[in-house]
Amino acid sequence: MSNDLAGEELRAFIDDHGYLSWLGLRLDRLERGRVRMSVPGDEKFRNPGPGGSIHGGIVATLIDTASGFALRTTFEDPGTARLATTDLDVSYLRPATGDLTVEAEVLRAGGTTGVTDVAVESANEAEPVAVGRTTYRLFRDS
Repeated sequence: MSNDLAGEELRAFIDDHGYLSWLGLRLDRLERGRVRMSVPGDEKFRNPGPGGSIHGGIVATLIDTASGFALRTTFEDPGTARLATTDLDVSYLRPATGDLTVEAEVLRAGGTTGVTDVAVESANEAEPVAVGRTTYRLFRDS
């Protein structure tokens, strides 16, 4: 499957997914085993109080979602791939205060297990605001 076709299918997946479309998630780059996505630093994502950093749950969602999309690219048909998160590790490094971008890279995509490394950046920060690693159960057809 071409990256263009896979990109179209995965963009449609985002549009049809209530939570991901509510986030305003964008698929910016897609290649086999790698993905770059972004969301605006919307006010609805901010914690109350001074500084108004973006809620950590949004960052964790980005890590999980980008990982799943990167792993989908290892399937013959990314749009219908079946997989499930089995482990999600997030390390918050600093508050996120602006638009967010996330990059996920597949470290391993075997027959039943996939592992990714992920970094999240914020437009207002010079260094990553969070890093993560995920493990997924991959349901490949025999």
